[in-house]
Amino acid sequence: MRGLPVAEPSRVRRAALRLIRRDGRAFAAMIALNALAAGAGLVGPWFLGRIVDAVKTGGGVGTVDRLALGILVFALAQLLLARYASYVGHRFGERTLARVREEVADRALAVPASVIERAGTGDLTARGTADVAAVGTIVRDAGPDVLIAGVQALFIVGAVFVLDPLLGGIGVVGLLGIWFAVRWYLRRALSAYLAEGEANSALAEQLAATAAGARTVEALGLQERRIAVCHDAVQTCRRTRLRTLFLRSVLFPIVDVSYTVPVVGVLLAGAVLHQRGLMTLGAVIAAALYLRQLSQPLDVILLRIEQLHSSGASFARVEGLGLVSSPGPRDGRVPDGDVIEVAGVRYAYEGGGDVLHGVDLVVRPGERLAIVGASGAGKTTLGRLLAGIDEPRTGSVTVGRVPISHLDPSELRRRIVLVTQEHHVFLGTVRDNLQIAAPSADDDELRAALAAVGAAEWVDGLPDGLDTEVGAAGHRVDGAQAQQLALARVVLADPHTLVLDEATALLDPRTARHTERALAAVLDGRTVIAIAHRLQTARDADRVAVMDEGRV
Repeated sequence: MRGLPVAEPSRVRRAALRLIRRDGRAFAAMIALNALAAGAGLVGPWFLGRIVDAVKTGGGVGTVDRLALGILVFALAQLLLARYASYVGHRFGERTLARVREEVADRALAVPASVIERAGTGDLTARGTADVAAVGTIVRDAGPDVLIAGVQALFIVGAVFVLDPLLGGIGVVGLLGIWFAVRWYLRRALSAYLAEGEANSALAEQLAATAAGARTVEALGLQERRIAVCHDAVQTCRRTRLRTLFLRSVLFPIVDVSYTVPVVGVLLAGAVLHQRGLMTLGAVIAAALYLRQLSQPLDVILLRIEQLHSSGASFARVEGLGLVSSPGPRDGRVPDGDVIEVAGVRYAYEGGGDVLHGVDLVVRPGERLAIVGASGAGKTTLGRLLAGIDEPRTGSVTVGRVPISHLDPSELRRRIVLVTQEHHVFLGTVRDNLQIAAPSADDDELRAALAAVGAAEWVDGLPDGLDTEVGAAGHRVDGAQAQQLALARVVLADPHTLVLDEATALLDPRTARHTERALAAVLDGRTVIAIAHRLQTARDADRVAVMDEGRV
């Protein structure tokens, strides 16, 4: 199975800059407010050094009181500025995260179905949930916090250099241990977190497949095999998680020890300078306090840098959705008519031989074509090509002389709709489930569509009719009812060509026949391609195409 692509670091950086530019004023305000807060925070240690010098030189109580009041005023200013900066930053983060979620939803819906089938729904699910939540950590918390802490650290180091360049140099040299540890960590972190994210996606895929096929697993006695597969996926997740834990266990102890080195170095050097009369005691104390104060922003940076790499890997996976290419180029051509032509088509699934061998077929507008044949004859594969889900290896499938795979998805679905025996009931009301296909449809149109597929009676019998909640949190519809809702959506979508691939397979024969006849009446004059094992499906057809070993 081939997973969805992962974006390169350069693309992730461009995406981050694009998000910042879209709300540039708020971002600039956040940085400015935090710079002011950092500046206000520098006043306290400097005033404290002044107090020490004033007491040593015999300064009066009034001088000490004024300096102490100054410390209190600037501390209060720092608190208010930091509080408002945090408010602005979180609003910026929430707006940005909302844009990320909208982009992910748009990209996920644009991913071709064939790509999702190859990659697995677990990968897409993990990217749309856990990875998006991790990206939220960047834009709402980790990213702004690191930027703010970086500004504070620069201000603090600058203040030490202003007091004495020698002490500033000693402080910077004392921090080299942190620099080497972080460099070692960064070289290994991205690949480790990407591996962890990939393992999580694989586990989600195995769990989803096992849950979806639970009845089949039980019927065929595959419990032990599925447990073994899931166990292997869990072990892979465990190994990747232990790898990232190891990296953190090396980084953080080195950092904790490195915090004390610059403070000790400044105190020792400051003592020598003070003894020789080159520096006041207050300046030495202020420099030591600044470097001690430096631990707070560095803590934030180092604690958040782990989240940044974990979330950065998630950002690369989320941004990778934008790299999924469409099956063919979209050149903006509009089909000239509704004739569907299949010419010399050959198709092979990934890693296998051809399952279609030089298929030629013309489907005229308004025609009802039945495609029948034994299992494995290629009926479903041909239906997917006709609906634009897959692209032929060689040959062409066109509508109005335009390759189907070159059409924009919205244009393609307006013209051709594929309905299979696989169906989905969305969370929400019956009305919500139907209006997905026609958002502007009124109640009369919705009931007419339900009546067309034989579903009006049971929908009217629900507690709130069209407004009844369905799905896991509401009324649980059975397989036949879910399939009728899917067919009602087709009626509302009103395409010119409908590809039915065992679309009534879950209905009992009598209901299926009734539904097929109702659909035939509703779709009169439209092109209908019905793929089925039931020979009864061919009774209403204008032509019957019999498939055998990938040929018509």
